[in-house]
Amino acid sequence: MTSLLVLDVVGLTPRLLAHMPRLRAVADGGFQAELGTVLPAVTCSAQSTFLTGVAPTEHGVVGNGWYFRELGEVFLWRQHNALVGGDKLWHAARRERPGFTVANVCWWYAMGADVDWTVTPRPIYRADGRKDPDCYTYPPELHDELTGKLGDFPLFTYWGPGAGIASSTWICRATEQIMKDHDPDLTLAYVPHLDYDLQRFGPSDPRSAAAASELDTVLAPLLDAAVARGTTVVALSEYGITDVSRPVDVNRLLRTEGLLEVYTQDGMEYLDPWTSRAFAVADHQVAHVYVADPADIPAVAKLCAGLPGVAEVLDEEGKARNGLAHPRAGELVLVAEPDSWFTYYYWLDDARRPDFANLVEIHRKPGYDPAELFFDPAAPGAAKRRAAVALLRKKTGMRYTMNVVGLDAGARAIRGSHGRLPDNPLDGPVLLCSDPSVASDRIAATEVKDLLLQLSLR
Repeated sequence: MTSLLVLDVVGLTPRLLAHMPRLRAVADGGFQAELGTVLPAVTCSAQSTFLTGVAPTEHGVVGNGWYFRELGEVFLWRQHNALVGGDKLWHAARRERPGFTVANVCWWYAMGADVDWTVTPRPIYRADGRKDPDCYTYPPELHDELTGKLGDFPLFTYWGPGAGIASSTWICRATEQIMKDHDPDLTLAYVPHLDYDLQRFGPSDPRSAAAASELDTVLAPLLDAAVARGTTVVALSEYGITDVSRPVDVNRLLRTEGLLEVYTQDGMEYLDPWTSRAFAVADHQVAHVYVADPADIPAVAKLCAGLPGVAEVLDEEGKARNGLAHPRAGELVLVAEPDSWFTYYYWLDDARRPDFANLVEIHRKPGYDPAELFFDPAAPGAAKRRAAVALLRKKTGMRYTMNVVGLDAGARAIRGSHGRLPDNPLDGPVLLCSDPSVASDRIAATEVKDLLLQLSLR
């Protein structure tokens, strides 16, 4: 019986493989295939499709977040596995082989999943408002097994201005340790490093090639350990990141036209989804537009179609055609032009922005904000000084805010994005497999589950 290691190497494309000889070697005795993705081509939607074998229309994960109509709130990056509908890979495997064991190391929607070992980022939220880096594990004793050997999970290198190789290194070493100590039949590991500099600088920048080379070095010991154990390796990606230069402020357009409402507290404006006639949940190069009154849909569609940077406006027919016909989706779904991506910004005067706008705050912002990857480009020195003061306050046990994220300057600095379907396979996702017996030239995202199941049950 052969064990299986599945590496989700975020942002991996055929072009980047030129800088990753150790990872490329996975396919030397096996194969490399073009990997079809889903719309939106973002982490939560793609991973859910890989693990269920169905599109967002069926599993319901229409993005990295959406408007929870039953709560009247926009939430991104929820973590409970119950949000993902459909039959998961490990359910199918256990029907064929009772006792089949699974480890999930940082794939999304990990919490509450009925697997044997779980590791996922989870800060300590202190009662006084401080946030300390840590991770959630199941079983609980796995936490001390890992941190005792590897140190605390480096949360602040997993996302934010300090995002870098340390988090991917920790994840790879934790995966090695779990495989060595517990020998799962299936190990899922999420490796995020390529997501950072490719969004910051764009894939055409030499720093992105350097990031690929750096990650290849980090992956090498894990890949060597898998080979030594006779473990089959699959490496795949959710999307490819392409060059962009234009942020698109769809919510500001909707507000200017009197469709988006805000409420004000202490001089700060907050999105008011309860009273808005239309608002958008921005998610990289896709935006879900929620329209309260069906009679407004044609006018909102026409308005959005005329916004520079919008390539498509998907109505019910368009959503169904693209596998997005689920009640969680917006009444309309916008797809950006290749050089464009959507901001979440809804305020018209920076003096009235909410205080979380300048923070790394993935759970309070009603949309994705890649500007969190930078110290404020308008004043990076001042932003770093503010960060140093905040860290000093943290070390002395005082409350602090890491007020370092730029607004429009930060948005203009972004040079890479994803979410739309790829125009060129060289810039799209790829799948590598060390087993040649299941070789194929192209594999759809909805076919990944069956491929992994076949490899798992050998």
